[in-house]
Amino acid sequence: MNFAFVHRRAMILHMPTHDQYTADAAQENETRSARTAVLLFPALILLGGLTGMLMPAAFQPLSPLINPLLMVIMFGMGLTLTLPDFGMVLRHPLPVLGGVCAQFVIMPLVGWAIAALLGLDPALAAGVILVGCAPGGTASNVVTYLARGNVALSVAMTSISTLLAPLLTPLLTLWLAGQYLPVAAGSMAGTVVQIVLIPVLLGLVIRLLFNRAVEAVLKALPWVSVLAIAFVVTIIVAGSAQTILQAGLLVLVAVVLHNAAGLLLGYGVGAALRLPEGSKRTVSIEVGMQNSGLAAGLATQYFSPEAALPGAVFSVWHNLSGALVAAFWRRRRQNAEAAGASKN
Repeated sequence: MNFAFVHRRAMILHMPTHDQYTADAAQENETRSARTAVLLFPALILLGGLTGMLMPAAFQPLSPLINPLLMVIMFGMGLTLTLPDFGMVLRHPLPVLGGVCAQFVIMPLVGWAIAALLGLDPALAAGVILVGCAPGGTASNVVTYLARGNVALSVAMTSISTLLAPLLTPLLTLWLAGQYLPVAAGSMAGTVVQIVLIPVLLGLVIRLLFNRAVEAVLKALPWVSVLAIAFVVTIIVAGSAQTILQAGLLVLVAVVLHNAAGLLLGYGVGAALRLPEGSKRTVSIEVGMQNSGLAAGLATQYFSPEAALPGAVFSVWHNLSGALVAAFWRRRRQNAEAAGASKN
């Protein structure tokens, strides 16, 4: 679900021209589409979770499909990337690298602290920590756009954190979750390469070689991804249906705290780096939203279905909270612009 929205707004000198009306209409259509997507995504994922709860026996045997589905999602992300997306790292390294470092420091440590604070059992604790050790969530780009953030920075941060995941996700999980469950870091790194790195790079290469053909299907890619994620959540919830009945509320509390802490502390990092307001919002969203589908898949393979539950719940919640945060910031900017216009 990687949206790379880049908009060039025309300057209005006197009366709006036909082209300006057309551009404004196109932007409004994209905004409406993005808003619909970011609200519909969690609804579809929630529907998948409910389906898994109601029909666990039908979906439990499908757990071997989780990793292939995740590969489809990451391949779709790779198709949305272009080389200029990585150019921002060279042009503006501080916000990109500072934000990525914040993500791989804040979210793992906060996950570890929440697991200890709530006294989670080993499987759930490991699952919460693994969510924190995952790279940035691909839905963060569209949330950043809706929040009037820096979309180019969002795409760059998501891309870099995803490429670093084969190294950092297993090492951080070993360090922080190893006290709860055994962590096969080497094997996990190989799985992350297989699930994340290879599909993303393959998608990027195909985009370079067949750009026109890829652009023709770009609009459909987010929906392919969300259906795949919804199916992953269905399978994961089916495998841990009994645990949800016993500890579902506790897991939800852990997920809400984790996500909220990431959003708040991420904004604080942006402020500490003295970034513009739009970039502070972007760092906040990137830190707070995780690739929880990947975390759930790894938890299923290396821990247990119970350990995958935090990732499944996070997949629903961070899209809902992202939509709310984006609406708040968007309204806040619109009010500020209106106040400025009234003064002039």
